[in-house]
Amino acid sequence: MKIQTLFFGITSDLVETNDLEITIPENSSINDFKVLLKKKYPKLENINSYAIAVNETYAEGNLILKEGDVVAIIPPVSGG
Repeated sequence: MKIQTLFFGITSDLVETNDLEITIPENSSINDFKVLLKKKYPKLENINSYAIAVNETYAEGNLILKEGDVVAIIPPVSGG
């Protein structure tokens, strides 16, 4: 199944794009998606943590993704 993936901040630099359509297996969870993403884009290993939002709502690792979901990869943000 296909999902739209949006990258923000440093994650867009690491994967060299702001958005991708990624094909994942049916019944994949957020945790499964993260593993697949790090295999496809090993530079993401350089980030200790990042938030995931699905359809504009923050999501936990056990959430099952559905065809057409929009997944946002949101790195930690610091300010000063």
